[in-house]
Amino acid sequence: MTTHKVLMIVEDDVDDRLYFSNAAKEINASNECIGAWNGAQALELLHKAKKLPDFIFIDINMPVMNGLDCLEKLKEDEQLKNIPVIIYTASQYHKNSDYTRELGASSFITKPVDLKKLPQLIILAMEQAKQNIHHQ
Repeated sequence: MTTHKVLMIVEDDVDDRLYFSNAAKEINASNECIGAWNGAQALELLHKAKKLPDFIFIDINMPVMNGLDCLEKLKEDEQLKNIPVIIYTASQYHKNSDYTRELGASSFITKPVDLKKLPQLIILAMEQAKQNIHHQ
């Protein structure tokens, strides 16, 4: 999975967005990252986008519109529902993983403590998301 990808990261923590963007560039220097502070801003950016992202990574806990509400809105939107959504959260609560899959998430990853592991986690999540889409 070394081809150029457009990734959206929906995350209210500035540092976490930066770490994610750096990891995406480490995977492939031509990868593009679009950042949003919360679910409401993500939906607004997506509706204005000339090119939709290949994958959307969403944190669960955010102000204004949390990740679960954003995921539901994405999956209800005809234009956006086929974009693979990967939950990207600090939560290790496994019920969140099951629940987000029921809502339509393609994959679920827990933010690593060791940031060197982040690029590999992103790659695995994108591969898993692609496989899940092919099995639907």
